[in-house]
Amino acid sequence: MEKPPPEPAPAAAAEEVAARFRSLVDPDDVASIRQTQHLIMGRLQDSNAVLTHFNEYSEQCFAEVSSDFASKTRLLKSMKADLEHIFTKLRGMKARLASTYPDAFPDGAMSKTMDQRPDLESPLD
Repeated sequence: MEKPPPEPAPAAAAEEVAARFRSLVDPDDVASIRQTQHLIMGRLQDSNAVLTHFNEYSEQCFAEVSSDFASKTRLLKSMKADLEHIFTKLRGMKARLASTYPDAFPDGAMSKTMDQRPDLESPLD
């Protein structure tokens, strides 16, 4: 009877597998890849630093203008409410004038001039 070959020790087998893997890859290629990775990592760190600085600057600028922006927004909303009130009053006055003096306005002229206010909700062209 033949004896099976002796099994290599696990450590020796691991070293053999590692040695074969190392022989598949050129060490110069590995060094080149590592150098490229370090270069990319440096660029990414620089980019991260620039973006962090920009975010801090943007946050500071926003803090400076946000209160002014909020006050201007409140002012615009107040102006819009005032204008809507004025246009409502004008429409009422026009309607009273048309009913009091029907002969003063030709047929259809009042309907054209009754509401010529701009639509405050539509965007400007």
